[in-house]
Amino acid sequence: MKRLLVTGGAGFIGSNFVHHVVGETDAQVTVLDKMTYAANREAVDALPADRVELVEGDIAEESVVEPLVARHDAVVHFAAESHNDNSLDDPSPFIRTNLIGTFTILEAVRRHDVRLHHVSTDEVYGDLALDDPKRFTEDTPYNPSSPYSASKAGSDHLVRAWVRSFGVRATISNCSNNYGPWQHVEKFIPRQITEVLEGRRPKLYGSGENVRDWIHAEDHSSAVLAILERGAVGETYLIGADGERSNLEVVRLILTLMGRPADDFEHVNDRVGHDLRYAIESGKLRTELGWSPRFEDFEAGLADTIEWYRSHEDWWRPAKDATEATYAAKGQ
Repeated sequence: MKRLLVTGGAGFIGSNFVHHVVGETDAQVTVLDKMTYAANREAVDALPADRVELVEGDIAEESVVEPLVARHDAVVHFAAESHNDNSLDDPSPFIRTNLIGTFTILEAVRRHDVRLHHVSTDEVYGDLALDDPKRFTEDTPYNPSSPYSASKAGSDHLVRAWVRSFGVRATISNCSNNYGPWQHVEKFIPRQITEVLEGRRPKLYGSGENVRDWIHAEDHSSAVLAILERGAVGETYLIGADGERSNLEVVRLILTLMGRPADDFEHVNDRVGHDLRYAIESGKLRTELGWSPRFEDFEAGLADTIEWYRSHEDWWRPAKDATEATYAAKGQ
């Protein structure tokens, strides 16, 4: 696969994947991205122009998608509307991008017999009780709880249907929460880091007991590339790095790493329908494809991320004020 089309490749997770591909392979990469507020043009511009091409366009538009798919060996489909709070305010962009967009991609790869990898989320499984020792597996029933997770669940089902009904050569991955470079300041970890950098107290939803299973975007990228190269068509792989932490633990660790008292934060209104716990069992990926994470130590990965935001203030600062104004209007 020498020619890769990466949808959403200017977004947080997608751009990290493009950087990984450029560093680990000799593939030519075309990034197709709508360039919404969450896109990172600088992340793509930092890559060699003879290896990476950026095309601005909407994955829900067949006239945009069709000619691009036709000239590539594989499509890695990251493009998605992904912020839970935004899906509660207005679900319509999530339906268009995550469902209609995925349908448009599927029809194009079907017509041209192009390999597809579809990137999804563990949020399609709903949540687990805080005292439940179980983790999500590839056999966990779907139980989405927000417009965002419901739209991603629907896109997963579309991919499986096109594999079975039309013989599309596709794989799916469901990943836990990502952190790392180029993540928009609306997201939990960069929001807390940048609050500290601006001299304010981090904000914690509710009691902070909610648990997420964190993985560095670099490790997500290496897992996706392993699935693309070695994964079995029709299979689903769960990607996780054993990074379960409560939101309270994460905020305290950020404060400690940044030289502030661990309890120097404030509680804000909880998110509506806030899922309790996510946890990934990634044994299939590790056993069958031989994958393992680089950032097995969450504290080391978080320290690396803090340093990135500290040295890239010119990138995140323009979006910070508007983001905090939006949260403040919600009491968050």
